[in-house]
Amino acid sequence: MSATHTLAAPCTHVEEVRKSRFVVHAAAVDDPVAALSFVAAVSDATATHNCWAYRIGQEYRFNDDGEPGGTAGRPILQAIDGQQLDRVVVVVTRWFGGIKLGAGGLVRAYGGCAAECLRLAERRPIIERIAVRVRCDFSALPVLQARLADFAADIRTTQFDADGVEIALGVPREQLERLHAFVRDLTRGRGNVEEIPVAP
Repeated sequence: MSATHTLAAPCTHVEEVRKSRFVVHAAAVDDPVAALSFVAAVSDATATHNCWAYRIGQEYRFNDDGEPGGTAGRPILQAIDGQQLDRVVVVVTRWFGGIKLGAGGLVRAYGGCAAECLRLAERRPIIERIAVRVRCDFSALPVLQARLADFAADIRTTQFDADGVEIALGVPREQLERLHAFVRDLTRGRGNVEEIPVAP
């Protein structure tokens, strides 16, 4: 998987397939907890089935919610992958209309409705963010804090000691070199920026 885009905003799509009504809800999510919360929020207890799937990097899950195994959740996941999206959850809710679709018909209906919703949705690029540690003198801190927005950085922790201050930041990887140069110039070479390794 080398998907570089997710959804810019939640989206909805409605289709009728042989008298069964299908409503698709899709959204961008950052972790499985958010994905399952979205599933719970948009699922309709009055519907016949609420089938879903999510893809977050290498993590994925899908659920057929009572439909025959492999006919709903997996096709929804394949729709996400087929649209080359990541960090996305999709819920397809079905109200049975009296005509059985058969296994092949269910696969086409769930996968097709999910794919159409995602195809029509607005997308945004996924920006890889990394954790970095910045050390600087007390005197450099006000200017550093004032300029962090220029690097799309967010402060996670700030620690003071006898030698100065250490700030943990989240920053887009593409901004790392600019941040290095800025801190070096601001502190006349005394400050430094280092990437914080991610625990395996």
